[in-house]
Amino acid sequence: MEQNPEIARDFPEWVIPMAATLTQDRFTGPEWIFERKYDGIRLLAFRQGPTVRLFSRNQLLQHHPAIAAAIGALSVEDVILDGEVDWGRGPDSGYHVFDILWLNGRNLMPLPLMERRAILHDLGLGSPLHPVAELTSEQPWDEALREGWEGVIAKRRDASYEHRRSPHWLKMKCELAQEFVVGGFTDPQGERRGLGALLLGYFEGEEFVFAGKVGTGFDTQQLVALRARLDEIEIPKSPFTKAIGLPRIRAHWVTPEIVVQVAFIEWTVHGKLRHGRFLGFRDDKTAREVVRETS
Repeated sequence: MEQNPEIARDFPEWVIPMAATLTQDRFTGPEWIFERKYDGIRLLAFRQGPTVRLFSRNQLLQHHPAIAAAIGALSVEDVILDGEVDWGRGPDSGYHVFDILWLNGRNLMPLPLMERRAILHDLGLGSPLHPVAELTSEQPWDEALREGWEGVIAKRRDASYEHRRSPHWLKMKCELAQEFVVGGFTDPQGERRGLGALLLGYFEGEEFVFAGKVGTGFDTQQLVALRARLDEIEIPKSPFTKAIGLPRIRAHWVTPEIVVQVAFIEWTVHGKLRHGRFLGFRDDKTAREVVRETS
């Protein structure tokens, strides 16, 4: 007898998260909804009885006590939520929940997106849990530009939750963003403290490729703390094996192990970041996993 996929079964230990496909198209249509694309880190929340576990997209445990406590306080037996957590706010981080995959023994992933959204709405999430709203503007990407968002996500209303990068979720970016590995830094100048800029790279096979630098997006406290952390892993020679335009004056080199998220406008013709902006640290990905993204 064929089994209904929504019937209760063992609570899953892990779910491969659905991922959006990058598109350069701009469109609307009755079969699509649009949501804000948040500058954050993907977070899947698993609540089974009193136990709450938070995972990154690579199944690494994450520590957000306020978020875990709020999920633990929900009037449910078990639940799996999917969303994004704010960058760099520590215990005060907000969790922007855009999907619900499981509830009270029921697998919701085969359901259409709009049914899942209705179930999520009925949970009555409160701060620091924030359900992601549907955008209602006729041109949501223009709203994203005005508000300074990273972009928008287009999702098919009838789409089930797929464990892959899907054409049923499309991301329209106002700016690019990806992970980079810190390979060095420059000294501060003038009244700036800590450091001037981070020197960034990514891996291309065995090559560590210089991708440019980022010097904005930090506050003074971050700069000072980061300098102390970098001083501990300083090395005498550059770790970059492919490097055009690498600064030589006031430059320091470090073991390439710290992964950061950086937003930028575009790649230059020389393969460097244009107008980079530091977003936060990534502890859900190892340095060797960081490559130049194409989607």
